[in-house]
Amino acid sequence: MDLKMPGMNGVEATRKICTLYPNTKVLVLTTFDNDEWVFDAIRAGASGYLMKDTPRGKVIEAVRGTVMGKSYVDPLVAGKLLDRVASKQEQPATVITARLTNREVEVLRLLAQGLSNAEIAEKLHLSEGTVRNHVSSIFSKLDVTDRTQAAILAIRHGLDHP
Repeated sequence: MDLKMPGMNGVEATRKICTLYPNTKVLVLTTFDNDEWVFDAIRAGASGYLMKDTPRGKVIEAVRGTVMGKSYVDPLVAGKLLDRVASKQEQPATVITARLTNREVEVLRLLAQGLSNAEIAEKLHLSEGTVRNHVSSIFSKLDVTDRTQAAILAIRHGLDHP
């Protein structure tokens, strides 16, 4: 996947592919090593990120490995990822989490992963009615009208993973 494309950028395309076809693996091959492009592509579901100047043999190895479930990250990009993870220890709350209670954030994360109210209730050891109340509160606080809008907002802010 390239990141700069006409019509839809590679991050959006990756997100759409990974949402519609969760078993499909996406390997980014691009000239862009800008931090936000890297992080957005990985948050969107990319399994790896290589620069276009990667030697041909390494690209072939990465494509084959990605299909088998391995992840490949260009060494230049890997350093940025490690720095970001190391600096994540005390990050301020996102615009979303600042509006929600801790329990609502938990519910939103699971909602963004595609779980139903019953599945969320089971996972969090709550009643289904309590989950419905949390979902309703989330909709109100985030000014969205349905689960899809809430999930998209959560995914855009990286809340779809634990």
